Amino acid sequence: MRAIPNTPSSVVGPSDRESAELTGAAVLIHTLIDLGVDTVFGYPGGAMLPLYDALHGEPRVRHVLVRHEQAAVHAAEGYARTTGRVGVVFVTSGPGMSNTTTGLLDAMCDSVPILCISGQVATEAIGTDAFQECDALGISRPVTKWNVQVRNPMVLEGELRKAFALASSGRPGPVLLDLPKDVQAAPVRHRTPTVSAKVGKPQIDPLTSNFIRVAAQAIQGAERPVFYGGGG
Repeated sequence: MRAIPNTPSSVVGPSDRESAELTGAAVLIHTLIDLGVDTVFGYPGGAMLPLYDALHGEPRVRHVLVRHEQAAVHAAEGYARTTGRVGVVFVTSGPGMSNTTTGLLDAMCDSVPILCISGQVATEAIGTDAFQECDALGISRPVTKWNVQVRNPMVLEGELRKAFALASSGRPGPVLLDLPKDVQAAPVRHRTPTVSAKVGKPQIDPLTSNFIRVAAQAIQGAERPVFYGGGG
């Protein structure tokens, strides 16, 4: 749970023939498609306009417009529960992001994989009490498995893939990626991946396996067993 510093961590060289200069927002959309995302739920706002511009030009992703950000998360939860896939949410900064907390908490309690992408004010305005600015990381920390604020467009794809994997692996749950407006609009030298990232099934360690055996023996010996399902 941290802010990614505004310093390049990698540079794609000119020899990469498959590379192309895109905006951070376009890289994000292309990466979501590579991860198998075809539907997002959201409510647009000023801090998310570059991302919505990129989304408008991409017919492979369907956008479901809601009337409240909390409803976007709940709708994505329903999508995730019925399809077994990660539910993806787009919201704007400030109250847009803060309105998601009830939905994120619900997803956290019920182990529903949600990727919430929130807009943020430009990096130079962060911490200045700018219009519709909020501490997205601080607000979302108690209601997410993991959160991150990306201030460097060069690491955006890697952080997005990490967030997507964390949402769906282990005990599934919500994650939040906070994206400043200038990072969305920044040019990025992007190489299109040839293989989609896959998340493997979590391995059961011997300790967990032993607990399962103990539980099975307890159930077998119970006279009036009660099964409680759900709740994570």
